[in-house]
Amino acid sequence: MKITNIRFAKLSVPLITPFKTALRTVNNIEDIIVIIETDVGEIGYGSAPATPVITGDTHGSVIAAINTVIKPKILGCDIANLNEITQLIQNAIVNNYSAKAAVEIAVYDLWGKYHNAPLYKLLGGGNNKLKTDITISVDGIDKMVGDAKKAVVDGFDILKVKIGNDIHQDIKRVQAIHDAVGQKAQLRLDVNQGWTKKQTVYAAKALENSGVELELIEQPVKADDFAGMLYISERVLTPIMADESAFGPKQVFELINLGAADIINIKLMKTGGLSHAIKIADIAAIYHVDCMIGCMLEGSVGVAAAAHLAVAKANIINKVDLDGPALGQYDPVIGGVNFDKANISLSEAPGLGIEGIDSMIEIKKGDF
Repeated sequence: MKITNIRFAKLSVPLITPFKTALRTVNNIEDIIVIIETDVGEIGYGSAPATPVITGDTHGSVIAAINTVIKPKILGCDIANLNEITQLIQNAIVNNYSAKAAVEIAVYDLWGKYHNAPLYKLLGGGNNKLKTDITISVDGIDKMVGDAKKAVVDGFDILKVKIGNDIHQDIKRVQAIHDAVGQKAQLRLDVNQGWTKKQTVYAAKALENSGVELELIEQPVKADDFAGMLYISERVLTPIMADESAFGPKQVFELINLGAADIINIKLMKTGGLSHAIKIADIAAIYHVDCMIGCMLEGSVGVAAAAHLAVAKANIINKVDLDGPALGQYDPVIGGVNFDKANISLSEAPGLGIEGIDSMIEIKKGDF
């Protein structure tokens, strides 16, 4: 099974409600779909969203990096030689993590089809069911409380609360949500780099002293502020999770050695795909550090690959933040992973199990 071509399409899915964080506001899931063709007629699917404020990637940069740099490196490669292909992808270009991730996801999909097995079984096996949290976007207190109550009614018992644009208002938001649903749902806070180290310690202690129990606080300070992450970790009881600080294996190794993070958030669009995500999970496991599997605001192609990884890794499976598909008004992907609100189940079909994608618009060569 050899790679003969790579095609592109675009997919847009309206959100049920706008997605708001300290960094951005988004109204639609918009993915570039990568379709790898082979000489035996099998195709593999990958995808990438545009996340310029996080990874620096845009739709245009993803297409350009793949089409002009990555694609020529892997055309003709045999899918059986997975490690060779992923190394070619990773070494083809500096950064451009989402482009690499989209191609790797499609390659791993084909690798599963080559072995006629679902991807998670090839990565280590496990129970093919997961339970995800759901994001509560930053907004006014009443709106956030209402969204939290609705999420609980919909069956979500873990809420990821977005904050980070006003420290005092943030504390009030969290307290109000805790008062409303704290007995029914576990709370995770995602600050998206919105606080300083001292603000984080202040907020964490204020919440702890008021009886608010948090599972974790995610990325409170700027991505490169490892000293700030350490400062916080040494002063609060609530576990601190690294997200934007942890793109690749080297950063994760440094964070763990410093003691600057209690949990690592793995996202395929940061790691450049599954190959480095696997390395991160294995490094963390050596040091008995838990990981979360997360996603950007993206559809169910890329999120499916993340779900397969989560199932296969014991230090990931209990912390799942794969709510992207649940935030959309519909899921256009046929087959593959089933995203039913909080419940995620993986099919036994080969690879990612994707049979097709409705509503995607093919991008012709003249369009880029």
